[in-house]
Amino acid sequence: MRDHQSMWLADKKRRWGQSLLVACCTLNAALCAGPQQSMATARYLPLPSRDTVPAVSKDSLPDQDTTVISENDVVKVFNRRHVPSVFKNNDTLNVRQTAVYPYTSLQQMMKGNIRGIYVQEPSGEPGTEQFMYIRGLSMPLLSKQDVYQVQPLICINGIPLVQDNSIVFDIQANDKNRLGPATNMLSVVNLDNVQSVEVYKDAVAISLFGPRGANGVINILTKAPAFGKRKISINSYFGVNLYDPVFTTNGQAENRIRKPYYAKYATTADSLSFPPYLRDSSNAAYYGHADWVDLYFRNTTSHSINASISGGSERANFRFFGDKTTANGIADNTQLNKYNANFTVNMSPKPWLMGSAMINATRMDRKRNTSMEDRYLETGYVPDITSPLAPNKEAYGLYLRELAKGFDKNFVNSIQGSFSLMFVYKQWRYTSRLLFDYNESNRDLFYPSTLMDGASYVSNYFGNNQRLGFQNTLDYIWKPSTQHSFSFEVGHSYQTDINRYNYLRSYNGISDRVKVNVIDGNDNNLYFANQLTYRFIDGMKQRLISYHGNVKYDYSNILRLSATLRSDGSSLISPANRWLFSGAIGAEWYLKNHLLPGADAISDLTAHASWGRVGRMPGDERFGAGPQYKVDMGWTGNINTASYAGFAGLSRPYSYGWVGENIPWSTTDILTIGADLALFNSRIRVNADYYSKNDRNLLIMLPAVAESGYVGTYQNGMMVNNSGLEASLALDVVRKGAFTWTPSVTAAYNINTLKTLPGGAKSLTIGDRHFEVGKAVDMFWLYQNQGIYNSNSEIPTDAKTGAPLTFKGSPFHVGDAKWKDNNGDFIIDDKDKVLMAHSMPVFTGNFTNTLKYGSLDLSFTFYFAAGQSVLNSKTATRLDFANHDGQTDIGSVKDITYWQQNEKMKDYPLYNPWSATIPFRADQDLFLEKATFVKLRTVSLGYDLGTTKFMKRMVPTLTRCYLYATANNILTFSGYTGGDPELTYYNGYDNGYAIPIPKTYTVGLKLDL
Repeated sequence: MRDHQSMWLADKKRRWGQSLLVACCTLNAALCAGPQQSMATARYLPLPSRDTVPAVSKDSLPDQDTTVISENDVVKVFNRRHVPSVFKNNDTLNVRQTAVYPYTSLQQMMKGNIRGIYVQEPSGEPGTEQFMYIRGLSMPLLSKQDVYQVQPLICINGIPLVQDNSIVFDIQANDKNRLGPATNMLSVVNLDNVQSVEVYKDAVAISLFGPRGANGVINILTKAPAFGKRKISINSYFGVNLYDPVFTTNGQAENRIRKPYYAKYATTADSLSFPPYLRDSSNAAYYGHADWVDLYFRNTTSHSINASISGGSERANFRFFGDKTTANGIADNTQLNKYNANFTVNMSPKPWLMGSAMINATRMDRKRNTSMEDRYLETGYVPDITSPLAPNKEAYGLYLRELAKGFDKNFVNSIQGSFSLMFVYKQWRYTSRLLFDYNESNRDLFYPSTLMDGASYVSNYFGNNQRLGFQNTLDYIWKPSTQHSFSFEVGHSYQTDINRYNYLRSYNGISDRVKVNVIDGNDNNLYFANQLTYRFIDGMKQRLISYHGNVKYDYSNILRLSATLRSDGSSLISPANRWLFSGAIGAEWYLKNHLLPGADAISDLTAHASWGRVGRMPGDERFGAGPQYKVDMGWTGNINTASYAGFAGLSRPYSYGWVGENIPWSTTDILTIGADLALFNSRIRVNADYYSKNDRNLLIMLPAVAESGYVGTYQNGMMVNNSGLEASLALDVVRKGAFTWTPSVTAAYNINTLKTLPGGAKSLTIGDRHFEVGKAVDMFWLYQNQGIYNSNSEIPTDAKTGAPLTFKGSPFHVGDAKWKDNNGDFIIDDKDKVLMAHSMPVFTGNFTNTLKYGSLDLSFTFYFAAGQSVLNSKTATRLDFANHDGQTDIGSVKDITYWQQNEKMKDYPLYNPWSATIPFRADQDLFLEKATFVKLRTVSLGYDLGTTKFMKRMVPTLTRCYLYATANNILTFSGYTGGDPELTYYNGYDNGYAIPIPKTYTVGLKLDL
């Protein structure tokens, strides 16, 4: 008996050791990962007993380059993960299908593949910043700094990533590009090293991530080590990037466009101010061949190769992954080089003890664009631009040669890591983790004096962000009977963040041979004059400590309940309100199992609902510091200068606004109600969710009394609601033998509404943005254009005063734009502007077809966005030439792409461009266009040669030899006349400086040995 008992105990220890090893493989995501599931609509894997474990589909297991002990062991471990395994309104990215495309960032991977996520890709330049929005806008976007505050939390193996800081915008006069390399920090993700990607949106799931997850959570699990037999995987692709045909213009075409305006409206003085570069038709540089395209646009290549090796024993195993990717842009010689290495090791010295460590390191080198607009935004001033770049190849080539005398070096180093220990005793499990994330950005820049009116320019930026965290969780499973089971969990986490930057720029060096500003520690700088050297140093620290408890209850696979309580304390919140107590509850009712067990046609019918509250943290530490303000010192157009001639100064106005006392937490309340339905042996799968998300007590700056010197005061009390529907439908049209055909469609609808403003205000105007309670926060604020005044009799006159209609004091004349006088006071001003249209799409989704026959597969995806509009400001600027020619402001810059013909000038009225009313101003609906689009975004064709008898005989150890070809961004269908409707700024403006998104065609090979 004792021998049998000893054998039983030994076998139990062995099985627990195997289960722990599998947990080792996935422990790195213990706080941020979800259970693997076979369908995107799956929500829950039942909590198993120690002896009875439900089966799981092989599709839900890791990719083919990962070996696991058994399916049962995987399900046991995954169902005891810390992360929410129930009531999680999540969508799962099809990693296996998406990994064949040459995406270089997480945003590109998610774009069009997950319902409810809108990805803004404002440029096709490799490595540039891109942004994601889950379920709409949680706050108005008044600046790019606000864009950072609405981004979702990204986790890699349980490590909440710290993306680039936004404090640099405090010293920028323009927020188009952030200081430094402005590289996309989420390019550290490589899908060939990813096992699963899930998006968490509902309150029960988000509540376990805390305040950083208020905008949603994207969870990434890297592939786990294999053990037993060594596994080697290799993937490589080569692709070509093509640009669409470009139609160019020259001085003759520009002259032809302007002549009607001069003939109809120009005075003698206006004619004398005709641009010099357009006067002489014999000037070959402007009136000759417009052949600059070959120096700016070019068809390029992209390539990548990566490999992984994995192996070990049941007691210790490892996985190493390495990647080198080069992505070339189709314009302006742009490029991104990325190097990535990932190492994971697991050890289990005892059956009850397991340790795991992971390090992920990435280096990104970026060749960025050379646009004049970006250059002048960096230098902080605009030199003489009376004559723009000529469209001639020789003239443009000369400019490029001068530009090559300088340099612009941009690179980012990023590293993430974790060390984890897990202890198991019977039904108890204790997990302790140490994690970190660190990135540093560097930009070294020099422009020669030949490009800058005789004054050279040099700058250096170094910024770093670091996060260190500790996490401890204790969980327990209790099953009092076969019908009832409970899962209890308590946890504690601590995170400390430090964000810093050091930025220096100098003007007018003694020689173009001196390309760096050498600081020797004294004021006698011989290279750049001290009074023309500006130094900016800033940093921010923040701490977040959290406690949480969670309990889940399961009744006989029919009803599941979950409740979470948490308390969070943040140093970004004032001491009087530092701690926030919040919670979430949810329920899931398996109607099929409960009410319709005999309905064979219904494979699954489940209803779920959840509600919860999560805290929102501000993006700046000053809101937790109490009363204070920031000051400006400088001159018009360069207000961010903190000193003058090397001496500190103090001046008003205090344009950053007054921060008061005891600013409390903002919160996010999320309600989700939905259902899942599967029919006819799951041949038809339907999922639908309704949600309502209220972001409460948000901070916003309200206007202050002008005499105070402050432009405003920050106050709590704004509330924004986002509500909508998300649905998906998948249908196995053919599921017979080796052939399957599955079309699927996903769609999401979202609308946001401003519910309240601080102090009960009904409207608020900040700069060129206006907000009204009951209206959306992403609407344009524009004048309503009604045509043109062709005669004086058409200009309205006030019957009481006899005064004609005016625009802010300037009377209207023939040739002026006819704008609607909405309040009837015979004065066109901001009071007549109207909120209209949306800068964010109302509808998003995709339509995918997947066909498989044996080892051959074909898929293609259409991606669509509807309900959004674009303000075509590039056309407005071009038509408003009278106010932009020869001006030294950023809006007057004419880059080489100015000579690209894509505007239909004849579609616009022939206004008088010299009018004091500025009839071609951008803030009118004349330039507002609908930007609904449908894109054939992806096509892929692949065949697995590893299944053939020939390959099996040639390489017995080969398990996969997948040859594939893909195409990206093939077709775009849109009514927008300005080009690609995706290439817009965060506020919906299209300024025309974006590099196009290329058409990309690749071929690749994946090998598993």
